[in-house]
Amino acid sequence: MENNHGLLIVISGPSGAGKGTLCQELLRQMPDLRYSVSSTTRCPRPGEVEGIHYYFRQRQEFEVMLARDEMLEWAEFCDHYYGTPRFAVEQAIKDGMDVILEIEIQGALQIKKRFPQGVFTFIVPPSLDVLSERIHKRGTESEEVIQKRLATAIRELEYVTEYDYVVINDEVPLAVDKLKSILVAEKCRVKRKPFVFKGEYK
Repeated sequence: MENNHGLLIVISGPSGAGKGTLCQELLRQMPDLRYSVSSTTRCPRPGEVEGIHYYFRQRQEFEVMLARDEMLEWAEFCDHYYGTPRFAVEQAIKDGMDVILEIEIQGALQIKKRFPQGVFTFIVPPSLDVLSERIHKRGTESEEVIQKRLATAIRELEYVTEYDYVVINDEVPLAVDKLKSILVAEKCRVKRKPFVFKGEYK
C-alpha cells in the first residue's frame, strides 16, 4: 500500500541567495503546497495576520510549548523567541500535504535531527560576487554590515554537505524548475513507497 504522507521541504542558504523569492514563486506555481508558519513572542507588525505571517504567542505560552517538546526547532533573537510548531507541520504532512519551510541553517539542522525524512535543500548564489551585488542592490545596509553578511555567507556555505540537494539560484525560473524536479524525484523514492509486492511483480 502506498504511503500518502506529504513531504517536509526545508529550504536554507546564505542571506542574499534568493530563498524567499524562490519559495514565493514555488508556492505560486504549486497552490497545493503549504507554507510553514512560525511562532514568535514579538508583537505583530502592521499588516501581519495571526496564522498567516506568524502564530503570535506570549513568552510564557512559548516556554510551555518548549517544555512540552512542541517545537521542531527554535531560537531566541533580540529578546524574542522564534520557532516552528510541530502540530501544524506534522498534521499537514499526515493529511498528505507537502509543506515548505524557509529557515536559517541552525534551525534546519535541528529539524534534521527530529525529522530526518525531510527534504533538505540548500540555495546558493552563482558566485560570491553575485551575492555581494544582490546585497548591495538592496540599499538597506551599511558597507560594514554588508561585509559581515558576506563573511557569514562564506561560513554558511560550509554546511552545504548537511543537505540532500543544492540549487544554484542563477535565474529564478530555472531554479524553481529544479526545486519542482526535486519534489517529483522525492515522491518517487522507493523508501517513500512501501508497496506490498504480489505475484504479478515477480
